Amino acid sequence: MKLVLIGIPGAGKSTQGNLLSRQFGVPYLSTGHIFRSIAKEKTTMGRYVKETMNSGLLIPDEETIPIVEEYLSRREYKKGYILDGFPRTLNQAKKFKNSLDKIIYIELPDKEALWRIAYRTEDVRDDQTVTAVMKRIEIFNEVTRPVIDHYEKKGKLIRIDGTKSIDDVNEEILKLLGKEFHENKVRSWSQKQKIILAVTGLPGSGKTEATTYFKKKKLPIVHFGNIINDLVEERGLDHVEDVHKTVRMEVREQHGMAAMAILSREKN
Repeated sequence: MKLVLIGIPGAGKSTQGNLLSRQFGVPYLSTGHIFRSIAKEKTTMGRYVKETMNSGLLIPDEETIPIVEEYLSRREYKKGYILDGFPRTLNQAKKFKNSLDKIIYIELPDKEALWRIAYRTEDVRDDQTVTAVMKRIEIFNEVTRPVIDHYEKKGKLIRIDGTKSIDDVNEEILKLLGKEFHENKVRSWSQKQKIILAVTGLPGSGKTEATTYFKKKKLPIVHFGNIINDLVEERGLDHVEDVHKTVRMEVREQHGMAAMAILSREKN
């Protein structure tokens, strides 16, 4: 099976690409990963690719097409692949020789994409700054839209609502690809990967807004402060700063960095 994932930055292409790779047993190939690898090289091409990506611009077709074709000629991609980030231009789509089964377009509003990227917890790459991402979204709307129309006319395009949860997006993709693929779906996202996010910051830094966003995404929220308040109440102590500080230190000494998760689990 040969699939292509298309969508603006933050749409969830890499997340779904990795899931589909596991479910269908074919490699996931991201052109972004390829180019970021080249950008680390101390070569003329490496410096050129790095500068181009950091500015939010696209690598020209004359460079992109041969690089992607060389990767896809390798043995591990002979039986199929999940391709992310290519083709991005109509010229690439027309010149791309590999026969594709389906093109999966994950639709997401621009504002939602910017919000998602702004709240990513991992280190932000130079090409993921707000300015660079806005430029990439602008280029997508101008340059990649014709690619979507091109494959839609060929009857190969699948449109997916990217505002849904990871599980729902994955299930929708599998259903639209066909019943036989839906039966191969891994039972649930929670069985594949569990991610714990810690929201920290000074008063007024936006912690409440961040947790409100996660609540809307139906993610469980655990407030360490509430747990400490309950412990202070249980011990019949006064709610003053020194007492709270002492209880927090005792809890962390007893349970370590996993204190909040352990105490939350005990209460539930």
